[in-house]
Amino acid sequence: MNIECTRYRVKQGKTEKVNEWLAFLNENMEDVLVTLEGEKMYVETIFREVLNGEEYLYWYVVQGTGGIDVDDSEHWIDKKHLEYWDECIDKTFKPVDLQTEVVMIPEKVRNSMN
Repeated sequence: MNIECTRYRVKQGKTEKVNEWLAFLNENMEDVLVTLEGEKMYVETIFREVLNGEEYLYWYVVQGTGGIDVDDSEHWIDKKHLEYWDECIDKTFKPVDLQTEVVMIPEKVRNSMN
């Protein structure tokens, strides 16, 4: 099982596009959840923060092994998601993986993820 939280910087001037992106995901949640199954993504959460005038998105994921990569998906939701990603995420900023210190998942929940 892979558990991570990664910080990505948003390109300057893309706040409104990020608003649109996150609204798109929320408005199409039924299809989003279908794509997560193929990725073996048990939990995917996006957090947002403005820190020292810079905007960041954080992805928190709990994912099983052997799922398809979002880049390989043919689903329309994933294609649109990646379009937003390319437009909004600053590729000049090296993503920051936060250090996992403690994982608290009850055994019965962990078993249901497998």
